[in-house]
Amino acid sequence: MLFGMAYIFLHKKSMRKLLSTKYSAGAFSTAMLMLRLISGVLMMNHGYGKLVHFTETAQHMPNLFHIGQNATTALVIFAEFFCSLFIILGLFTRFACIPLITTMAYVLFITYNSDFFGKGEIPTLYLAAFAVLLLVGPGRASVDSLIGK
Repeated sequence: MLFGMAYIFLHKKSMRKLLSTKYSAGAFSTAMLMLRLISGVLMMNHGYGKLVHFTETAQHMPNLFHIGQNATTALVIFAEFFCSLFIILGLFTRFACIPLITTMAYVLFITYNSDFFGKGEIPTLYLAAFAVLLLVGPGRASVDSLIGK
């Protein structure tokens, strides 16, 4: 009987918390840290593959703004690898999001012809994640927060 009453009490309390629209600063910072780490590591993996196989990647890279395939590949690697590293660290996070947003927008709208629900689904998710990071920042668990930016 006592166990049942405790279960009902805890169950009601947890349901209230689950349905609540309130959140703590710690929960927000944890969510931003998770978003930074997950999106940064996954995107960095894409950039690393392009960095290691630069020559092969450049041969198949579309010519962005007619600057050449090698220059386009270098810019994409900068965005996907190095900017992702900055995002993981939480260093210059908002600035690092801009090249990634540009790259993902190009991939989504030009390469995949705005196919949000087909082949462009992954770039859409990355674009959304980096747009959120641009708008709200890296959270407290970041180098930016430590240096007061």
